[in-house]
Amino acid sequence: MNLDQIQAALRDASLDGWLFYDHHHRDPIATRILGLDPAAHVTRRWYYFIPASGQPAKLVHRIEQGRLDTLPGAKTLYSSWQELHAGLERLLQDRKKIAMQYSANNDIMYVSMVDAGTVEFLRSLGKQIVTSADLVSRFEAVLSQEQIASHQAAQRAIDAIVAEAWLEIGRRLRPPSGIAPAARFTEYDMVLWLGEAMRREGLLWENGPDVSVNANTSDSHYEPTAERSAPIREGDFLLIDIWGRLDQPKSIFYDITWTGVIGREPAAKEQLVFETVRNARDAAIAQVESAFAAGREMCGFEADDAARSVIRAAGFAEYFTHRTGHNIALELHGSGAHLDNLETHDVRRILPWTCFSVEPGIYLPEFGVRSEVNMITAPGRACVTGRVQKELVRI
Repeated sequence: MNLDQIQAALRDASLDGWLFYDHHHRDPIATRILGLDPAAHVTRRWYYFIPASGQPAKLVHRIEQGRLDTLPGAKTLYSSWQELHAGLERLLQDRKKIAMQYSANNDIMYVSMVDAGTVEFLRSLGKQIVTSADLVSRFEAVLSQEQIASHQAAQRAIDAIVAEAWLEIGRRLRPPSGIAPAARFTEYDMVLWLGEAMRREGLLWENGPDVSVNANTSDSHYEPTAERSAPIREGDFLLIDIWGRLDQPKSIFYDITWTGVIGREPAAKEQLVFETVRNARDAAIAQVESAFAAGREMCGFEADDAARSVIRAAGFAEYFTHRTGHNIALELHGSGAHLDNLETHDVRRILPWTCFSVEPGIYLPEFGVRSEVNMITAPGRACVTGRVQKELVRI
């Protein structure tokens, strides 16, 4: 925890303080920002208040009174609920405008960790509870230069793996003369191949990757298994969605999706859908690039609007069923701003030195197209970090 930076951020936001609260690990954001042990035994409520100025303060239960001992600040103990209520009132004193992991109407559910009853009680004390969403972005999503370098290393490895994967699919379907093709070549076979390629590069990943053909490409979270996997054949439409990070502490994911056709040219409808998705992706990228070049603050929903308007104009709005992008940090779906004005109205600011995906999609019953890239922002600029698909891959 960097107390000076947190207090400076509170003053910049005209907040009186930030109240952290946890019980049974309901708030992993608090654990990460405060640098607490994620495996600690937490069976009683604890509270940690960081004021905009002055020393922090703790309120902990007597049977777990050492729970916040790694943090600075005076400690108050409680056992009864009456002591807890009185302790919270003293903890916050005359502070009025207080940030918590709360979101009005649960609009930004990713930071909505505090329960309604706690908010109700604090309001009864005359406190104004506001969302910590932008504070969380600042202390969870902003990357160090070492983390950016880890993302770039994962990008180089995964881009190379995907380029080789297209060739591997061709080799398996069309082996050299005299070698019989495999009796059955499936989506799951390519998942295994991609996994082995990532392990050789020292990468870690969660679930996946996704290799899907034809109607399966319309399932945006499809995951083939040994028991449920379609064969890959000549003439198929194919999608690869792959993500991974270096096997080292605090490394950052790289996450991309490409599509292609096997042994033929794309059908007119496939080409139209791909071009629409590509243009929507590029519209969102351009929106972010222009905002950062101009030094203009930008919210996540604005980039989603840019992509969605292209798809809507092409008549495919009902088939774009998810947000345009997600924050990428220590987690694949991080705690920073998402590019979203569909699932949520994400008013969080896209901050410098953050990473996120741009991945619009159109999912028709017979096939789906998603084109996913990652971007990293910096003061005055924003850029895509890896290869950008311009045309459907021909295998």
